[in-house]
Parts: sequence; structure tokens; C-alpha cells
Amino acid sequence: MRTGSGTGRTRLSAFDAALREAGVADLNLITLSSVVPPGSTVVESHEPLEHQHGDRLWCVLASAGAEPHGEVVWAGLGWARDRATGAGVFVEHHSGSEEALRTQITLSLEDLCASRGWSEVESSTVVATAECVDDPVCALAVAAYEVQGWTSGA
Repeated sequence: MRTGSGTGRTRLSAFDAALREAGVADLNLITLSSVVPPGSTVVESHEPLEHQHGDRLWCVLASAGAEPHGEVVWAGLGWARDRATGAGVFVEHHSGSEEALRTQITLSLEDLCASRGWSEVESSTVVATAECVDDPVCALAVAAYEVQGWTSGA
């Protein structure tokens, strides 16, 4: 999992700046639902992913943008994994406050784990924030699954 925040003259360029800080810029993001396959390893990293410009990145993404002066945004991902099976889930949220964001993540993880009958879990959370001073901002959190190149052909 990785986080980033950025500023730009537009929301889109702020999003791009946040992707750069998270080390996943220049990739085509393909967002997935929030299921962690058994046997996966979830790690926090800030190193850029190894890739070629334009490769595909399968990921779970939470992002939030702001334009009004003084507005603060938060984005975050939480994950939980059943210790018995290794299966897991991600949840992605965004909010105007850290407390509300962390509460949403916690409640969602609790509900998702309970609905699956998981009682013994390991879990963690990453969050990012950005405050709009002059130009638009973006905060994001990304769980990167796999970078995949493009095959040649039609």
C-alpha cells in the first residue's frame, strides 16, 4: 500500500502529482473491487513501482480532491486478512477529517470480516491528507496488485 498527496492548477493535475508521490504515475490504473487473494502479501512502500510508461496497474484506489481554499481532504485504505485462510479484503474511503475516515475504515472492515465469519484477523490502515491553500489538491491511497505490460497485436 502506498499514499500520496499533490497540488496542481486543476484537480486532474493535483491527482497526477499525488500519483507521482505515491510512485504509481505513468501507469494506466485498473481499479479492482476490494478482495485480497489468499497468499498475497500486503506491504507499505514508497518506492516507485518498476514499470514501463503506460503499463497497466491493477489496484484498489481511494482518492479525494479539494478546490475551495481551506478545505482539507483525507483518503485511506484499510485491509484485513483472515488468519485461518489468508483471504482478505480492502476498504477504501475518503472524508473531510482523519477521525471520520478512520472510523469509516474500521466500521467497514468490522462489517466485512463479520459477514465472512472471520474472527481472527490481522489488519492495517494507510491514510493521506491534503489541504487546499491556493491550487486544487488531491490525497490518495493505492494498493498495487500487479503491473502488467501490453502485448503486441491487434
